[in-house]
Amino acid sequence: MFIQTESTPNPNSLKFILEDEITTDQTFEFNSIEDCSNSELAAQLFNIDGIESIFFGLNFISINKNKYEWDQLKAPILTKIADFISSGKPVIKENDLKETNNNKTEFNPEDKEIVFQIQELLDSKIKPAVAQDGGDIEFKKFHDGIVYLALQGSCVGCPSSTMTLKTGIENLLKHYVREVKSVEQYA
Repeated sequence: MFIQTESTPNPNSLKFILEDEITTDQTFEFNSIEDCSNSELAAQLFNIDGIESIFFGLNFISINKNKYEWDQLKAPILTKIADFISSGKPVIKENDLKETNNNKTEFNPEDKEIVFQIQELLDSKIKPAVAQDGGDIEFKKFHDGIVYLALQGSCVGCPSSTMTLKTGIENLLKHYVREVKSVEQYA
């Protein structure tokens, strides 16, 4: 099994690119071992000292660290991922695939068309670019012209995440959707 590693704009995050897809059209984020009830692989990765969070994309895993250097963490991470994938077990328990996505968005029903435009732009233009850097962005809320987004994966704690939100995403959304006044990080 070949697993490619790739650095991200976040120095505390590394992207592990796999040969095959590990999730469907969903992403999964784990911020502690308690979050891992639907993934044995995520639980095993949290047993490595220094792992802060884990993010599963379509065909990659982004891991954020909180201590040690990558040269100390990379080998044990690669071993756990390769061993688990080779076992043939699913990365996410099948019955949890659709249930765990509690992507509830908040918006006024009058803004339904605006929200649809925002989500279309996020899905077609922004999410693919963010996934290249090992992360994802989840639409959470639209209120009074403000779009609230949650950063995931390598984007969490990234030094350039504020610039990505404000200059990249905000400018793009304002350009295509005149009702958008600003973009804020969802807390």
